[in-house]
Amino acid sequence: MNKYAKQGYIYVSYGKEKYLHHAVTSALTIRRFDKERPIAIACPRAHLEVLEREELQDIFQVKYELAPEHCSIVGFKHHLEKFLFFEQNIFLDSDIIWCRQPDTLWQTFEGFPFTITGNETADSFFGAPKGVAVLRDILLRKRRRTLKRFGLTYLSRVQSGVIYAQDDTLTAKVCATARDMLSRIDETHFQSRLKESGRTMESCEWSLAMAMSKLNIPVYPWFQGQSSVQLDYIGNYTEHDAAFEAVKCLYYPNALVYSLRGLKSTNLQRFLTRLLTFFGKGDSMYVTPYCLHFGWLHEKQPFLDFAEKIWKEKTS
Repeated sequence: MNKYAKQGYIYVSYGKEKYLHHAVTSALTIRRFDKERPIAIACPRAHLEVLEREELQDIFQVKYELAPEHCSIVGFKHHLEKFLFFEQNIFLDSDIIWCRQPDTLWQTFEGFPFTITGNETADSFFGAPKGVAVLRDILLRKRRRTLKRFGLTYLSRVQSGVIYAQDDTLTAKVCATARDMLSRIDETHFQSRLKESGRTMESCEWSLAMAMSKLNIPVYPWFQGQSSVQLDYIGNYTEHDAAFEAVKCLYYPNALVYSLRGLKSTNLQRFLTRLLTFFGKGDSMYVTPYCLHFGWLHEKQPFLDFAEKIWKEKTS
């Protein structure tokens, strides 16, 4: 594939038009900090027509018509080698707001031929049944049996909202291996995302994590305090103005304490945080990540409101 530039950002959009709104919004927040690096979008013809109709096509310097077979999570993220528009590529989920200048991030990524943000070790819930059902997997050591069956000794936690790729051959190898892993899901303890309520697409993450383990490719550390690439938007952990131009996230260096952010019950979250703080685990700081990711379904509304506001401003 001919490369359009040395470095660039890549979004994907398909399905309902609102997802195009999200990609446009996220791309515009990049331009607050990075005026130079091109931004690409891969999307079906219908979305390209919307961009043209609303005269927003100039937001994206590369526009690529996405074939129907790639209009899904695994259809795209398991075929990244087809969308390496630049020499160095950062693939981004569209429910992301950029919060700071990315030059240093590009510099740190340059040492990786391919990587995805994540944790070195996955927890028991990663790709497995949610809730108490996971206890059966733990007691029966299903994860360990999966790894042994595939000749693996570890499993990282992949968070695919940010993916970096500059080695075309290795990227293709990772994606091919991930596709093979997903095709063998019945040999694993992983649960299809389609079995979960409200889910209409298969997840790409556990299969990418298995592929990276198989090929011995490290993840890019998800949580790095002040240097974190992306942090989750959690209402009572995040301070921001209406335009998300000034963002600060409450961050706990202790992994157990910070994991409490996912609890829907604020009261339980606060109680457990205070309890762990009593035992000396409560060190905290406010940090500004490169990206604020609205990945939690019950915390997504602020981004949805912001994206529609931006879309109306740009199309009025």
